[in-house]
Amino acid sequence: MLHSHLTTLNAVSLILNLFQEEGCEAMTLLDGSGIGPADLGHSDARITTQQELQVCANAVARREEIGLELGRRMHVSCYGMLGYALLSSATLGDALRLALQYPALLGTVFTLRLVDDGRRVWLSASDYRDAPALASFNSEFCMVSLKVICDDLLGRTLPLLGARFEHSRPGYHRLYAGAFECPLAFEAEDSAFAFERRWLDTPLPLADPITHKAMSERCRQLNLEFTGRQAWLGRIRQLLLQQLDAAPGLEGLARQMNCSSRTLRRHLQALGCSYQQLLDQVRFERAKQLLADEHMPIYRIAECLGFSETASFRHAFQRWSGVAPSHFRG
Repeated sequence: MLHSHLTTLNAVSLILNLFQEEGCEAMTLLDGSGIGPADLGHSDARITTQQELQVCANAVARREEIGLELGRRMHVSCYGMLGYALLSSATLGDALRLALQYPALLGTVFTLRLVDDGRRVWLSASDYRDAPALASFNSEFCMVSLKVICDDLLGRTLPLLGARFEHSRPGYHRLYAGAFECPLAFEAEDSAFAFERRWLDTPLPLADPITHKAMSERCRQLNLEFTGRQAWLGRIRQLLLQQLDAAPGLEGLARQMNCSSRTLRRHLQALGCSYQQLLDQVRFERAKQLLADEHMPIYRIAECLGFSETASFRHAFQRWSGVAPSHFRG
């Protein structure tokens, strides 16, 4: 996904903490993501959704049902300023409509909608366009976390009338009962859960109009900053993708971005990365696409990615993914 958006380290931190609690080696879950231990210490660090998905893929390889557990840990307090804005909203409906205004702050990889059929309201997640192998994981993670947000906002469990999922029924489907005490359906047109319409008008116990106004304005400002960074990052990644066989370097990229190298370096630092880390991310994503073509020799892939020697590419790919290119190709 070469159009990666930005997100926070919340989900990555939750994954690492979960495996650490179980006594497992957690830091290897960062393999291939470009995220280092030092990044975890920055509360305001931003990563791309592609980096997040790599950590998720590593986690799913160990436990395929991990999305359900992670979703249960994504409380409203995980969303920073947006979380405060939601908690201080007047009603559940106000809070959900506010959340849907700021998908970048919510960190979702879906299009979220409230679908009102007159009696029931469906909170729907659709239009997933990321890694197909992680579709079930992301759907479970998204829907459980949204249910947890609703429960947190109300201060009680939101009774559900039904839940449905785009993916086929997994072998561990009985675990869904921990989050969805309602009839379940699979292979649906979207992923969603339903509740009685009246809940939208339910006053929230922590509602505060003054706090809500201040937090909503802060969310608006953060969203402008966040989406601006996303567009800026997308342009950089596209420029790098177009010239991987002869990367421009920091100075050359700065000229193409119509800024100084100092300004470019500062912006990248604000995103929690460097020019080399970003170049490596784009190279890694492109390398995985090229390796899918079994007829393309590895030396040609190395050339396409700008490596002067095949051995250098092999070493880099080993560092990015934890396996050699030939093993990745399988």
